[in-house]
Amino acid sequence: MKKIFLIMAFVLTTTLGSFAQKYALVDLEYVLKNIPAYEMANEQLEQISKKWQAEVENKMTEVENMYKTYQAEQVFLSADMKAKKEEAILLKEKELQELRKKYFGPEGELFKKREALISPIQDDIYQAIKTIAEEKGYMMVMDRASSDNIIFASPKIDISNDVLVKLGYSK
Repeated sequence: MKKIFLIMAFVLTTTLGSFAQKYALVDLEYVLKNIPAYEMANEQLEQISKKWQAEVENKMTEVENMYKTYQAEQVFLSADMKAKKEEAILLKEKELQELRKKYFGPEGELFKKREALISPIQDDIYQAIKTIAEEKGYMMVMDRASSDNIIFASPKIDISNDVLVKLGYSK
């Protein structure tokens, strides 16, 4: 009898405990679109990226022109001159690859610039979400924008506007 009572008490406690957990959703895309600093940072990154891309394309055009010139003159060149021209082309191609890596590589300038401009905004958003979750007792906050698994969620548990208010961007 005691075993049955204990088992029932355990099942009841775990069932009630699971119902007591509170969840919330936040749409980070919506939040980010409503933060002017994020939009300005993205615009700045886009301008820098275009500038660096133009520089890379100019270098690429230079390499292509060197190669076309080499192909056109190849018949008239001695073996020594061919080797020098090929070496010059390979050197320019290597410079082009290094320039791409410098600007757009995993540790490149664009990555560093993005970190410098956008990370503080993301950190502020995270802190706001964490504060709201602690104040309202949410056990978990999920990103509605990046989760394909959420088919429907009540707007009552969406805290996106609360995050904007907490950050000082009232909605």
